[in-house]
Amino acid sequence: MSRRARRSTLEAPSSLRVEVCPPSLRQAPDRTWQRAMFWLLAPAPQDASPAPSRLHAVRSDFTALLADIDTDAARALCRRIADAGSLRELWHLRAEAYRVIGLGYSQSVAEDRLARMNRHFPTRAPRSQFAPL
Repeated sequence: MSRRARRSTLEAPSSLRVEVCPPSLRQAPDRTWQRAMFWLLAPAPQDASPAPSRLHAVRSDFTALLADIDTDAARALCRRIADAGSLRELWHLRAEAYRVIGLGYSQSVAEDRLARMNRHFPTRAPRSQFAPL
């Protein structure tokens, strides 16, 4: 098979792919006038970091996805998840979780579990190739 006939992995991404973004460091305020200012100043209010009260539930979900993997790496990751102080920190642990789950089971299991983790984070459609950066 010639080099040109092979499909490149660098081709344009599928339009069906959804990009998972890190949550904002800002939290939506409680007061009405503060919410109005937040709305005016924030680039995308729906990307605001959820309330800190949700953090415990998200940590529990992350830990549950690793509960059936009995390795040192999984235990270390569970400790890092427990120590995470924000959803943004948990977002950065997704790659490590994918690696640990992939080694413990398979890539397809890791992808399924990562999809369940991603529901806690904002998503957006990928950018058009023609849009300026």
